[in-house]
Amino acid sequence: MVTEQAVREALSTVQDPEIHRDLVSLDMIRDIRVEGANVSFEVVLTTPACPLRTQIERECRDALGRIPGIGRIDIRMGAKVVPARSMSGPDGIPGVKNSIAVASGKGGVGKSTVSVNLAVALAETGASVGLLDADVYGPSIPVMMGIHHPPEITEDQRIIPLEAHGVKLMSLGFVLPTASTPVIWRGPMIGKTLNQFLRQVEWGELDYLLIDLPPGTGDAQLTLSQTLAMSGVVIVMTPQDVATAIASRVLVMFRNMNVPILGIVENMSTFICPTCHHETPIFSQGGGRKASEQMAVPFLGEIPLDGELCEGGDDGRPILLRNPRSPVADVFRRVAQALAGRVSVEALRSQAGGGTPLRMAKQ
Repeated sequence: MVTEQAVREALSTVQDPEIHRDLVSLDMIRDIRVEGANVSFEVVLTTPACPLRTQIERECRDALGRIPGIGRIDIRMGAKVVPARSMSGPDGIPGVKNSIAVASGKGGVGKSTVSVNLAVALAETGASVGLLDADVYGPSIPVMMGIHHPPEITEDQRIIPLEAHGVKLMSLGFVLPTASTPVIWRGPMIGKTLNQFLRQVEWGELDYLLIDLPPGTGDAQLTLSQTLAMSGVVIVMTPQDVATAIASRVLVMFRNMNVPILGIVENMSTFICPTCHHETPIFSQGGGRKASEQMAVPFLGEIPLDGELCEGGDDGRPILLRNPRSPVADVFRRVAQALAGRVSVEALRSQAGGGTPLRMAKQ
């Protein structure tokens, strides 16, 4: 006779492939119902962007198939993003489950392009996503997301974020008189503005808040590291060997500030010819993967240099909207899935008390 206990015991042999703990102990199995020999239940994934959804469902069916006399197996696949424990404390943002900084050692590596498209890719999965443009001196999110008017201010001086492509947005570029207006500020003004954008904006309930940082290791990075309990940081770099040394500086800075390193993204990995679609590594090859090995951090993926991707950054239509079936759009989806998985691992580690990090699957 099939019982709920037998079902739980069978499912306890199935592990989350990234977290390496069984689904039952992770409380990912919900609403088990046994009717005769038939079984139904829900698997609640740690992110709607989980890249291993199909594998987990298959392994659940295989495990239950070993129960004698089992009949029909109905599995509902749901998702609930795991919040970082630190985000619920005084250094967090009310309603925001995870905050993710996107950083680079220098400018010109396409960091904002990566931030925008990862935000849209995560929103595409059904996650609630915000994007904060923390590059005070060179805000580019308004252009890249195609929105150019100032936000509304409530009577109690709260800022209502703008929204485009399913992503909530805030940028200093929304309130500057013109796109060419320079920002001539010293460090304290940068810190004050970023804190205002973090805690005076009505972000609402967010699964992920991505923060597009300026390049380098300056005031904005220090302000965020010291005042916000970030879930982690993504380092964007280009493939050249010289880029490894530059990226390592910002990585070491965040490590020294006890911010988890979620991984490295290599941008401009190859150039895709718009005519023949041949890929050419014009900026060398393999620097991102080599850097991840040298610095012992996960490698999240390689993003090619594509003309349509660049055009989308100029006309406010990210590649996932401009050409959703393009190979570049699919790359961003895969990188977003890998990032979401890393965020889940770090969130579960923090909920476990921040002790020994959970063992990671090889990237």
